[in-house]
Amino acid sequence: MTTKDPILKRHRQTRNTNRHCTGFLKAFNITLKVNHPERLLALRDTAYLLVSNHLSYIDIILLASIEKLVFITSVEMGRDPFLGRATRLGGSLYTDRKKPVSLKKEIQNFSDAIGQGFKVVLFPEGTSTDGSTVQDFKRSLFQIALNVNCPVLPVCIKYKTIDGKAINEKNRDSVCWYGDMTFAPHFWALLGRKIEVEITILESIDQPTNKSRAELSKDVFAQIHASYHKPAKNV
Repeated sequence: MTTKDPILKRHRQTRNTNRHCTGFLKAFNITLKVNHPERLLALRDTAYLLVSNHLSYIDIILLASIEKLVFITSVEMGRDPFLGRATRLGGSLYTDRKKPVSLKKEIQNFSDAIGQGFKVVLFPEGTSTDGSTVQDFKRSLFQIALNVNCPVLPVCIKYKTIDGKAINEKNRDSVCWYGDMTFAPHFWALLGRKIEVEITILESIDQPTNKSRAELSKDVFAQIHASYHKPAKNV
């Protein structure tokens, strides 16, 4: 059954994406461990801004498998022959990095989505990275949370192993997708490989308007950066 109501349509898209991405984890041979899922559960009935580091297109599958989410992505991604269709089917929101003049309107659109009850995902590094560290955050889109005074939920994604070997500088490009990498060759080379990933749900900031945009960005960055570089526990 179809609907012309854009809000109902997007809610349906997030439900479908959540269901499909749960299946994709098995299809792509991805083992996912979620640390502190109770923090995610505590916000189950709340619209919020989820903020995460960004290393690969796989990040979207991982996050969408644990919650019904709307992703902010670039218009360039939306124009991609394959990934563009996937983002549209998932109800994504788009930002045009090459037109800063449109930023204010985009921020309002993203804030409106949270006001409509959606959980919106922001990757504030601005692009995916090589996984060596968490890159500095761009502060502008943190205004989304300030506009609607919604909780901000920091999340850290960390790829742990591929084919049983710890992720390091020699093999991380097999998982991380960034820079000028072409999607199709990277994707096909990844199929059939076994990946272990850890997502850590960090402490939410429930009253973001108590902070400036710069303070909010700094505090969220500090949580994610510390979690990403936290040494593994000896078993």
